Amino acid sequence: MTDRTTAPPEAAARARALRREIDEHNRRYHVLDAPSVSDAEFDALLRELVELEARWPELAAPDSPTSRVGGAPLDVFPRVEHSVPMLSLDNVYGAEELAAWRDRLLRALGEPETPLDWVAELKIDGLSISLVYEDGVLVRGATRGDGTTGEDVTPNLRTIREIPLRLDGAPAGRVIVRGEVYMTRSGLARLNEEREEAGEAPFANPRNAAAGGVRQLDSRITASRPLRFFGYTLLGVDDLDRQSRALERLAEWGVPVNPEWRRCESFDELVAHCLEWQERRHSLDYEIDGVVIKVDDLERQAELGWTSKHPRWAVAYKFPAEEATTKVVSILVTVGRTGKLTPTAVLEPVEVSGVTVQMAGLHNEDEVRRKDVRAGDTVVVARGGEVIPQIVRVVKEERPRGARRFSMPKRCPACGSEVVRPEGEVAHRCLNASCPSQLRERLLHWAGRGAMDVDGLGDKLARQLVERGLVRDLADLYELDHATLMGLERMGNLSASNLLAALERSKSRGFRRTLYGLGIRFVGDTVAAALARAFPSMRALEAASREELEAVEGIGPRVAESVREFFEREENRRLVERLREHGVELERKGAPAPAGGPLAGQTFVLTGSLEGYTRGAARAAIEAAGGRVTGSVSKKTDAVVAGAEPGSKLDRARELGVTVLDEAAFRELVGDGHVAD
Repeated sequence: MTDRTTAPPEAAARARALRREIDEHNRRYHVLDAPSVSDAEFDALLRELVELEARWPELAAPDSPTSRVGGAPLDVFPRVEHSVPMLSLDNVYGAEELAAWRDRLLRALGEPETPLDWVAELKIDGLSISLVYEDGVLVRGATRGDGTTGEDVTPNLRTIREIPLRLDGAPAGRVIVRGEVYMTRSGLARLNEEREEAGEAPFANPRNAAAGGVRQLDSRITASRPLRFFGYTLLGVDDLDRQSRALERLAEWGVPVNPEWRRCESFDELVAHCLEWQERRHSLDYEIDGVVIKVDDLERQAELGWTSKHPRWAVAYKFPAEEATTKVVSILVTVGRTGKLTPTAVLEPVEVSGVTVQMAGLHNEDEVRRKDVRAGDTVVVARGGEVIPQIVRVVKEERPRGARRFSMPKRCPACGSEVVRPEGEVAHRCLNASCPSQLRERLLHWAGRGAMDVDGLGDKLARQLVERGLVRDLADLYELDHATLMGLERMGNLSASNLLAALERSKSRGFRRTLYGLGIRFVGDTVAAALARAFPSMRALEAASREELEAVEGIGPRVAESVREFFEREENRRLVERLREHGVELERKGAPAPAGGPLAGQTFVLTGSLEGYTRGAARAAIEAAGGRVTGSVSKKTDAVVAGAEPGSKLDRARELGVTVLDEAAFRELVGDGHVAD
């Protein structure tokens, strides 16, 4: 028997090799934007490392990529004192104030005629953090707090994949990396969609979402949030003489650095750079509210010094506020793909930062009433930070007499069916599965880039397909032909051919995207990915019990209930079967087809450690023979495979009279001589 307390040398070597390989793939993906393996290949490497560390806990290291999944909740965040204070920046508004700041620096240096070199970095609208590395390994991460004392949020920061757990090439000793945790606009849109479908309030802007994600007592919640990171300060390195070189060094060590920073050799170049990004700020997928300007020479920074609040050698060039005043024409209620009713303010057109705004999101009835928005009101609208513009406040002193409070309609505006507000939720819903607005939105969701990416299937076409009765569910899309499409408005020969080609390509988007495209309530992109990792096919997911679903990392009772409800409806099972008949990919790539093999239709549970198999290898052997592996024992389980030191699953199997196989019997059953590395 193998010693279960000490890992063999080959296992330790494999764990080290896996950590190096995973770190390199993370660097290529998050820093270089040049991934070299698929998501499935990356996940397979990570799963193997997780299994090795679970079998031999002494192999786990502080910088292991497995620490990114999150751990048990904390009771409170410990306080931590920053060895070097994290000061805020003073602000300037416009070129004149920037020039005045420059002149003060030159006078302080006693060199009013000597030009300075500058580094200009985009001011990311997120949450400032400080990372401490000892001998290249991340040992602590903290929020800025009051600048002197912050909160130790190390477990949460470890879950952010762009934050390196080890600096590649860093010197011995302590170095400090400071930067910004942020969330992209597209990431916020996906997160808010999932929150609204879960009956939770959406985040107002990316900054709030990022700050809330970092300050979760349960790091598993942080791990589920689409958080990103840019580094901008490096402390504790003696051979640096310029801020520009510090940014280059961070990138060399594997720390993501915003690529839009610039070294400016003249003040005119600096001003032009600020004005350029004032115009271009909305071209980015993340929020910026200005440009941070620093003296490049670190010796001159030290000579200029600090006040009690700000460094004298740096300043934030702030962009003008992005607000405007207009009037609410009406409050429009639309119906989404899951039947959720959403109020939106229709505005008198107003220009905000060069863009004409005509709509503003209101989210739900509670939000409308909290802000007390009424048709006819004069309102202040903001663009910054929002997926769509938002109403900041109502100018109540200008409210017209007789303006009526908003109430959600009792009947669906699309089909006339009764509207209900489920207990414990903020959303009102239409429960009519045949509601044309829901079907139209389902088609658009299915065709979206995050799902099946059907180029050419937009709102106008979806509306025609539904109104003419050509499409009654998603599978009907794959029965459209050229002649039918040619009969639609603004559909020419080339457009029809292109759409049919796009539909054909969509069949091979993969199990995860297909699952997301189905629009199951609470199953957003993140949940779909978790389910696709846990189950090899749609058939396996359809057969999963609530207990098996809840055993998946990140899947709670509400999601499990929703998935089961979806597959328990006959029309949904029929839809999935029709999609399968049309050739839509419903199995994980590389997963064995469950229909064939000597174990077809049989369900197994694994417990304990096997001599010749990692947990992943045992699962793969069962699936290759046509069987299915689940996480819990029930009366439907055909056999439990029990290795050394089995858990309570073995007791449950004996209690239910389920067949128990030892490793020898399991090896004979699967007919496989594989021994894990």
